[in-house]
Amino acid sequence: MQLSSDAEDLQPGKNSDRTKSDVEQVLKHLPIPVFICNNHGDLLYFNDFFKQIGMETDAEIENIRSLEALSFSDIYTNQPINNASLIDRLNSNELEVTNLKAQFKADSLKPYKISIDKINFAQNSECLRFCFTPTESLKLDEIKQTVLSAIVESSDDAIISKDLNGYITSWNQSATRIFGYSEEEIVGKHISILFPPDRIDDEQMIIETIKNGEQIDHFETLRLKKGGEEILISVTISPIRNASGKIIGASKIVRDISDRYKQELKQAMLSSIVSSSDDAIISKNLDGIITSWNLGATRIFGYSEQEMLGTSVKKLIPENRINEEDIIINNIKSGKRIAHFETKRLAKDGKKIPVSISVSPIKDSSGKIIGASKIARNIKDRRKAKQKIKKYNQKLEIINTIGTEISSNLDVQIVLQKVTDATTKLSGAKFGAFFYNSEDESGEAMMLYTLSGATKEDFEKLGMPRHTQIFKPTFGGQGILRIDDIKSDPRYGNNPPHKGMPIGHLPVSSYMAIPVITSSGNVIGGLIFGHPEKGKFKEDHENIVKNIATQAAIALDNSRLFERVRSLSEKKDEFIALASHELKTPLTTVIGYLQVLEKKIKEPLSRKFLSKSLDQTYKLNSLIEDLLNMSRIEAGKLDFSYEDFDITAMLQDLSETFNDGENTHNLISNIGDQPLMVTADKQRIEQVVRNLLSNAVKYSPQAEEIYLDLNAKDNKVIVKVRDNGIGLTPQQKKQVFNRFYRAETTKGINGLGLGLYLTKQIIDGHDEELIVKTEIGVGSEFCFTLERAH
Repeated sequence: MQLSSDAEDLQPGKNSDRTKSDVEQVLKHLPIPVFICNNHGDLLYFNDFFKQIGMETDAEIENIRSLEALSFSDIYTNQPINNASLIDRLNSNELEVTNLKAQFKADSLKPYKISIDKINFAQNSECLRFCFTPTESLKLDEIKQTVLSAIVESSDDAIISKDLNGYITSWNQSATRIFGYSEEEIVGKHISILFPPDRIDDEQMIIETIKNGEQIDHFETLRLKKGGEEILISVTISPIRNASGKIIGASKIVRDISDRYKQELKQAMLSSIVSSSDDAIISKNLDGIITSWNLGATRIFGYSEQEMLGTSVKKLIPENRINEEDIIINNIKSGKRIAHFETKRLAKDGKKIPVSISVSPIKDSSGKIIGASKIARNIKDRRKAKQKIKKYNQKLEIINTIGTEISSNLDVQIVLQKVTDATTKLSGAKFGAFFYNSEDESGEAMMLYTLSGATKEDFEKLGMPRHTQIFKPTFGGQGILRIDDIKSDPRYGNNPPHKGMPIGHLPVSSYMAIPVITSSGNVIGGLIFGHPEKGKFKEDHENIVKNIATQAAIALDNSRLFERVRSLSEKKDEFIALASHELKTPLTTVIGYLQVLEKKIKEPLSRKFLSKSLDQTYKLNSLIEDLLNMSRIEAGKLDFSYEDFDITAMLQDLSETFNDGENTHNLISNIGDQPLMVTADKQRIEQVVRNLLSNAVKYSPQAEEIYLDLNAKDNKVIVKVRDNGIGLTPQQKKQVFNRFYRAETTKGINGLGLGLYLTKQIIDGHDEELIVKTEIGVGSEFCFTLERAH
């Protein structure tokens, strides 16, 4: 420190014998603050300048420890030094005088450098003289320190200092963010608080390196956060030196590289995925120049990475699809992603490959689009699989359809044609045919019955002996025959008069024949298939056709049975019609004679017997008429004679006739007197109403009344007949209109079960509805509608 000439006399070691008054005289008017204290900090003297800026009041300050107007701190770290311990630390040489600076509250903008020396004063040889000198360099250091502090606090990295014993002396905000400890929590703690147990040895290595004056650069290791979580860090450690160059601690710059590590790991994984992907993963710039090319791209397109990098992606695009690249680039420039665009691209060998392409924009760190990433998947196998699934679904649809049609159809011709068409399509045959296993006079022929994919002309000149070596296995019941190339089969071409393929024969290489066998084991016939290409028929074709042939055999059995039943039914209907007709003729004569006798005989008993006989003949006549009508319905010969008539008048007449007759029930009518004209067969409708009234009486034996209603709604009239009789169960209701059906609850009640059957057929013949509402034990209501006349 440079002083004035007066001050120089006070430098350590000079004139140390001077008297107290001499010292005071020299120091009194110095332009710098000075005070003298003993080794306990008691103030022995201070000059005028010190009093001016260092004494807050005129009160007498006895000890430096209680001097609040003056503060001390470290020049380098800016850490405050407690006044109470200052003297003790100086006496023990713990503090370096050269590291000290001072600040007066009265002169807060001006830092002072301190010089301290020992002098004799007032007969005390253990006195300390403090001289405070303002310097511009110190001010610059302060500014520098302020700037450095701002940098430290704003850094994204943790900046930590510690002494050589490992105790933390400073801690910035980023250290709090990274490790979780606040400055108050951590300063003064040992640095090992941040070390995982297996990394404690790191600290000894670091301290040894620092003591040797060496720096540790970018040392990657693990440290602990406040909650015990391990984080990956990169740390740079430098020695801290004092003004004299002595190493007094270490400064650490810590960077959390967990995210970087995760990113690197993610990048490595992505690179691995890209490298191992079966898809082509390609990147290009906005000019379409390829910038990356993975192994998947090589496998799909055949080009190596070296061949493709730096070339235009148009090299892979067929000429007729070049415009696709412009569309893709325009979309990418607009920031749009293209997903699963199916197209074709060129391989190195010139083949066109079906691909599905997804293209995404590539952006730089500022978000600017700089290129595109393309994933191309070879969808050749997928398309084949889709075609296979489509064909499989088509086959299933055909199988389901043919199964339904076979089971629901009893016409032999229709069944066999559908079976032949379906199996030809399912097997992929060029043509198919069904041959009946029948014989001609020589016992050697089969009968061609149905064809698919060919015409009968193709077979006209071809003799079909069934006992040749090729056909015998099928029609002899030996099983299925499937040949990849019939021309090379030793059984082929050995039947006269043809040796080999007859002239004009359909070209056949692949051959398959499936016998159609009934449940009793009889071979009905065979399904024969051919194709000009070799090896067209596979085992699954054989299995599919075999299953359908089994269904067809059942259907054919059913058809034959149906034909027999239909034939018997026709004969039965013929018999019933004939018998009914033959019965009706003499019965009509009998009725006529009985009616004549009824008029002539007056004797009561005879008249009574005659009347009952006549009633029974009427019933017999009605039954015969029902049987005739049923035969007409079965033969489709139930004719209708339509006319316009007033149904109100018809029902009124029926009601009067019913109530005037000898009936067990009273008919309650709600018909009205307004004319309601309908267009229908009057005689048949009257028969319907009579049948319903007769049934109402018959099936309500315990009741006394039945009901007849007539209503009009819109363009319809509605007729209802209701009883309070035995009713029907839900199961009986389903069968009540069946021919000859009699419910088990009707035992003891006369009837053939034809009345409601005929009634339903008559109403159906008018394209109208007959509906029944019923409840067991409560009664039944039969309702039918008719169209009003226009």
